[in-house]
Amino acid sequence: MSRTLATLLHESAGRFPDRLAVIDPSAGESLSYAELEGRAEEVAGALRALGVGAGDRVGICAPKSVASVAAIFGVLECGAAYVPVDASAPAERNAFIFSDCAVSAILSASAEDGAGEVGGLYLIDRAGRSLDGVAAVEIPDGLAYILYTSGSTGHPKGVMLTHSNALSFVDWCSEAFAPTQEDRFSSHAPFHFDLSILDLYVPIKHGAAVVLIGEALGKNARQLAPVIAEQGISVWYSTPTVLRLLAEFGELGALDLDALRLVLFAGEVFPVKHLRALKEQLPAPVYWNLYGPTETNVCTAYRIPEEIPADRDDPFPIGPPCSNVETRLDDGELLVRGGPVTAGYWNLPERTREAFADGGWYRTGDLVKDVGGGVLDYLGRRDRMVKRRGFRVELGEIEAALYRHDLVVEAAAVAIPDPESGVSIWAFLVCRGGDQAPKTVQMKLFCAKHLLNYMVPDRFCFLDEMPKTSTGKVDYQSLSNRANEL
Repeated sequence: MSRTLATLLHESAGRFPDRLAVIDPSAGESLSYAELEGRAEEVAGALRALGVGAGDRVGICAPKSVASVAAIFGVLECGAAYVPVDASAPAERNAFIFSDCAVSAILSASAEDGAGEVGGLYLIDRAGRSLDGVAAVEIPDGLAYILYTSGSTGHPKGVMLTHSNALSFVDWCSEAFAPTQEDRFSSHAPFHFDLSILDLYVPIKHGAAVVLIGEALGKNARQLAPVIAEQGISVWYSTPTVLRLLAEFGELGALDLDALRLVLFAGEVFPVKHLRALKEQLPAPVYWNLYGPTETNVCTAYRIPEEIPADRDDPFPIGPPCSNVETRLDDGELLVRGGPVTAGYWNLPERTREAFADGGWYRTGDLVKDVGGGVLDYLGRRDRMVKRRGFRVELGEIEAALYRHDLVVEAAAVAIPDPESGVSIWAFLVCRGGDQAPKTVQMKLFCAKHLLNYMVPDRFCFLDEMPKTSTGKVDYQSLSNRANEL
């Protein structure tokens, strides 16, 4: 029998049946490995009774819980692929996703007519509700899950990942981080976000515990920090934004966080001043910067040095390639191929062909530079580079300069078409300082000292809170809409 993600659960349930597999502190629920395996098999049996099997897709629309973890493994156990969505997202978006990939069934936290309860969720039969033409989609062997990300067409696009893709990544994590059954991993990322792959499958492979961090708890640093201590979390993984909030509001120095041995972050650039502030409060853990789009999961990694030089302003590199991938540069753009790289996009053959160069190299759309020894520095997105007065301007470079200001907490830059100048650059800022917070004129002068003249933003907007997507990243589309309305 070929190795699958479900195999990881079976092997650990055989070795550690009584160890805790998944813990939900908010709900006060937990499952041992034997219990999780039993729940997953219950879900798998109900799906098989509907005729769901290999190659089928099953939607999961439920908040994070022990039931939703069991549902994921139940889908994998019956040979299908799971398609997770944000349960709090607009119903229209989720309906598009489920129709687009023609799910055979949905496991939901909400009951519908005809839905039966299984494993703590409701099972909805969707047979016969697929879109015309979906049968023509080439489904890769061993499809494990489809993660939908924002698409340039205005509709989300589904990234297809196989068991082989995921296991390649999980095995690299085993090599890099040496997990044991004594570890407790945070599960901060929602299941429709690619960070969840490490959160779920690495601990399950090693008989460790998965500590679920729900959406409400995950956004409240004051409540979250004590949970990290109380649960004895030893491996933390999240976006830098969450870590910044923990450093700023979590009062980490007052807590017993001796169990924490690894702090992993990914998904966005971590401004050095925020990383330094975190390390000053939590000096003991080893910190890693993990990089990779959903299409590759993690493909490069950089271990942060124990001491951050006082004069360092630039973010740390994204590192050399992981042992299971190859990288190369094409006019500054990073290309990747190897074990964890996607099989393509669901029902988008043209987009799949565009995304891959000859030889199976995935075009990430990210601009990087080699700073020596194969170590890569992240420069920004190719699609976030604009031409202004004939010069190329990388919006990420503007953001990096804005973060150098002592009072700037969050910064985001967007480019808006302008009929007179061609493009107008807007800077959105969240600042501390109250009455002492910087004003537009002060920020203009500050930028003039740190940026070339043509890179200085035209407009500055000060916000109480930066809009975020459901995965915790800056919502640039919302900021662009706001700029167009002003």
